[in-house]
Amino acid sequence: MVNLIVGKKGSGKTKALLDNVTLALNSENGDIVFINYGDRHIYHLNHSIRLIDIEEFGINTFSEFKSFINGALSQNYDISHIFIDSLFKVVPSGHEELAEFVNELGKISDEYAVDFTITISADKSELPESVYEYIA
Repeated sequence: MVNLIVGKKGSGKTKALLDNVTLALNSENGDIVFINYGDRHIYHLNHSIRLIDIEEFGINTFSEFKSFINGALSQNYDISHIFIDSLFKVVPSGHEELAEFVNELGKISDEYAVDFTITISADKSELPESVYEYIA
């Protein structure tokens, strides 16, 4: 399952994401990964959640990010949920490829039984219509 939390800056997306992290921590049996640009949430997350500062890895495209996610899943078969905060900061270029990326995440989700919850700082109308079905 892929869920997108969409809204302009300051609309409460990150708070909603962190609330979803807490719910997942209390209800899921697998490992939880939180991917963020920077480490600003290090004190907001339970110590059992794997925080990845994507800034350290030089990700620039959705293709690179998809490969990064596949690499993480290949190293840990117990991941049940991946949370991604501020997708357009994590992947700074190629926003026109968003629809394809979300579709690929859907395939990964189905194949590896991992859920994705992602925040995107944009108005819904700025996104491709093909991703509307994923917006929570």
